[in-house]
Amino acid sequence: MTLPEVLELAGSASPNIDAADAGVRAADAARRIAGLRPNPSLNTDIENVGGSRAYNEIEVPKQTVSIGVPVELGGKRSARIAVADAQGNRAQIERIAAGSDLMFVVTQAYVEAVAADRRLTTARDQAAIAAEAVRAAHVRVVAGRASPLEEQRAEVLRISADAAVDRAGRLADLARANLGRRIGRPVTNALDQAWFDRIGTYGPQSTQSGSSLAVAAARASEDAAEAQLRLARAQRLPDVTVTAGVRRVPISNGVAAVLGISVPLPLFNSGASSVAQASAERDRATALRRATELDTEQEIEQARADLANAIDFVVFICLDGNRRASSGRLSARQNVSNHGGSGPLCDIDLTWGPESEGAYSRTLESGRVLRRSTM
Repeated sequence: MTLPEVLELAGSASPNIDAADAGVRAADAARRIAGLRPNPSLNTDIENVGGSRAYNEIEVPKQTVSIGVPVELGGKRSARIAVADAQGNRAQIERIAAGSDLMFVVTQAYVEAVAADRRLTTARDQAAIAAEAVRAAHVRVVAGRASPLEEQRAEVLRISADAAVDRAGRLADLARANLGRRIGRPVTNALDQAWFDRIGTYGPQSTQSGSSLAVAAARASEDAAEAQLRLARAQRLPDVTVTAGVRRVPISNGVAAVLGISVPLPLFNSGASSVAQASAERDRATALRRATELDTEQEIEQARADLANAIDFVVFICLDGNRRASSGRLSARQNVSNHGGSGPLCDIDLTWGPESEGAYSRTLESGRVLRRSTM
């Protein structure tokens, strides 16, 4: 099971991706709503109902039926569409960001699982060497060529190595279980153990600040704030409602056309405060966008340096440590098998290399590499 296969499975099982897709659909619906025009209104009036004196004797109820059509002025509809387009662009960016975050988390979980398998293999190899050392020490003690203390010390190392195997096994099971939660299925297949050897091939192809999702999101927020300012300015111009209807006079059974225009008076709320608020939000979004660009440029340069240093460290330290560890294990087995030769049986170093641990952690690799296991 390779990393691309795991990422494909995780994409179809991630609730974060589902949430981002729902956000995109909501933005599309908001765009359609923004393009709709105001609904007309149907009005029905009856005048002179229940009058007294002259109204009751002369005037009779008059019936009026009219339709009112709001007419938006000042480009409100186009401003609403611009706001919806900006919010839809932001939703698309958030969808891409969700996929990027998922890729990071799943890659980290995959590396944890691969590293855990490597640690388990190394721990089992150490335990085998420690068991061979116990047998060799026992033969030397029986032959009178070593003290019983040497056999006891080898037995302590064997017990420690067996305990390390148990710990590594539990961590490997946990790492696979965490990876399985991300992809929505148990991880029972073998993982790509050669992943660490190809560490230099992973990473973004473009590292310019303009291609950063953080910068793109900040720019989308700035565009949305600019569109909101345009909408606030457009809403200062009152809309006009045009009505047209028919009035019927029952006493003569006559009809007449009725025309009207309704214009709200902005006496208490002229919209100036809304424009001021939208303008301040636009200025805030612009300042945040500039700050994001500066921070992103600094983070990219720092990441470039850290990545280059980490890869160099892996190539020249960790991989060389693997080579020396392999040759050390071979030498250990040869010396153990030649227990009858001259010279004392040296201790086996069962510790992890701290340099390897730091290098892998800086390159999204949580696996530890055995630095040396020499006689």
